[in-house]
Amino acid sequence: MPRGYAPVAVVLLLAVTVVAAAAVATAVPALPGDPPPQRGVAADATSDGRVAVTLHAGESIDIESATVRVAVDGEPLAHQPPVPFFAARGFHGGPSGPFNVAADQSWAVGETASLQVAATNSPELRVGATLTVRVLVDGRVVAVGETTVEKAS
Repeated sequence: MPRGYAPVAVVLLLAVTVVAAAAVATAVPALPGDPPPQRGVAADATSDGRVAVTLHAGESIDIESATVRVAVDGEPLAHQPPVPFFAARGFHGGPSGPFNVAADQSWAVGETASLQVAATNSPELRVGATLTVRVLVDGRVVAVGETTVEKAS
């Protein structure tokens, strides 16, 4: 390689490095921030549609920023609980605990929230099915509880 080309090669390498660094710098701010703190929940469900979710560990959850998603054997309920609520399509009556609109809007460790899935909602909670409850805060999953649906007593 003739000597006159070496400075050109160095300038080109420097330009490529600057462009690559700029691309990385613009991508980094677009990355999501720290994930929300994780919580521990336990779920219980019976074939008459009763679902109870207990917060076992982690920080309290502000119900106003929470979303709850319920699935049976991996299939989401047609009508999801719009927490907090009192009466909602796909649910029988009002929920209890933090899911109820009249309750304290903070779901603390040890508290149980419950609801009853109506027979008009699908899929049905049948004995032996796996019920999964996902709790999201600001759209991000912070807890997952899973249980086997038991026969109602």
